[in-house]
Amino acid sequence: MTGFDTRAIHAGQDPDPATGAVIPPLHLTTTYKQDGVGGLRGGYEYSRSGNPTRDTLQTALASLEQGTRAMTFASGLAAEDVLLRTVCRPGDRIVLGGDAYGGTYRLISKVQEPWGVGHLPVDLNDLDAVREAVAPETTRVLWCETPSNPLLNVSDIAVLAEIAHAAGTLLVVDNTFASPYLQQPLTLGADVVVHSTTKYLGGHSDVVGGALVVADAELGERLAYLQNAAGAVNGPFDAWLLLRSLKTLGVRMDRHSANAGRIAEWLLEHPAVGDVLYPGLPQHRNHEIAAKQMSGFGGMVSFRLRAGEEAALRVCERAQLFTLAESLGGVESLIEHPHRMTHASAAGSPLEVPADLVRLSVGIEDVDDLLADLDQALG
Repeated sequence: MTGFDTRAIHAGQDPDPATGAVIPPLHLTTTYKQDGVGGLRGGYEYSRSGNPTRDTLQTALASLEQGTRAMTFASGLAAEDVLLRTVCRPGDRIVLGGDAYGGTYRLISKVQEPWGVGHLPVDLNDLDAVREAVAPETTRVLWCETPSNPLLNVSDIAVLAEIAHAAGTLLVVDNTFASPYLQQPLTLGADVVVHSTTKYLGGHSDVVGGALVVADAELGERLAYLQNAAGAVNGPFDAWLLLRSLKTLGVRMDRHSANAGRIAEWLLEHPAVGDVLYPGLPQHRNHEIAAKQMSGFGGMVSFRLRAGEEAALRVCERAQLFTLAESLGGVESLIEHPHRMTHASAAGSPLEVPADLVRLSVGIEDVDDLLADLDQALG
C-alpha cells in the first residue's frame, strides 16, 4: 500500500480519460442519458443514487481509512442518522461515551429514543463499566469519540473493539478530531468510522458534509441502500471541494498538531488556567493510549478557567485572532464556550460539560501570533 499523502492525492483520482485533466471533473448534473431503457453508462441514472464526483470522494476516503467502502452525506449528523437507522431497531440500546458531541447525544436521545432505541452514557476509560453496559442481544452499538469533543478524552479503540465484539456489538468510532491522517480506527478493530467532513477533512470552513467508512462490505451495502433511499447525500460541488482539501490534509494536520502542542504547553504555565486538556501533554490521563494509537495529537485544545464561567466567557469575547465561532478544523483558529454553544443541547444531562471550559480549534497561523492573542485574552 502506498503512503497516506500519496493516497490522499491519487486514490480514485486518475487523470480524466477524455481530456487528461489531472483534477477529477466536477459533474454538476442531476440525471444521465441512457442508451436505451436501462442502458446505463457506468451505472449512473440519477445523482441522488450516484454521481461520479461523489464516487471519487468515497473511493478516496475508503482508501485513507483503510476500509472496504465509504459513503458521504450532506452533514455528519446525516451520516450518523443513516448509520443508526440501518443497524438499530426498537428495543435496541446504544452505549456511548459520557462526553460525546452534543449533536450526537441530541440525535440519540431526542430522535432515536422516541422510536424505541435506548441509550446509556458510560465513561469509556472505565473498562469494567463498559463491559457491564454492553449487554449481548440488546446493545447494538458502542459509540466512541476519540479524542472526544470537547473534553479531549482518548479511548483505547482496540480494547473497546474486543469488548464490543464479545457481545456481538458494533464499535463505531467518530474519528473527526483525529482525521485518518493521525488515526485509522478500522485497523484497530472498529467496525464503522464516522466523520464530520466539515471539519479537518474539509479544512477550510467552506463545506458541510459527513461520511461513514466500514470494514464489512455487507454492512456497507446496507448503509448505501439507506443513503440512497433517505437521500441526505452531499452535492457534487461539496464532494469536489472535499477532494481538493484531502490533498493537503497531511501537511495541514502536521501544522495543526505542532501549533496546538505549543499552545497547550503555554497554557499549562498561565496562572488563570486551572486545567489543560490536550492528549499530547504527558500529564493527560490518556497520553499513553494516544501515543500508542495516534501518529500525532491533533489541533484541538480545551482548558478550564480557575475563576469560573464568567472568566471563560470573557476570554472568548476578548480573543481577536481566535474567532468566536462554532465548528472546528479549519485553517483559521476558532474559540468557543461549549457549555453555551456547541454542547448546549447536553445541558442538564449526564453529558453536560463544565461551564468554565473554553475550547480552541488551533489553526495553521504563525503560532507566536496565536500565543499573543491568548495572552491578551487571558490578561
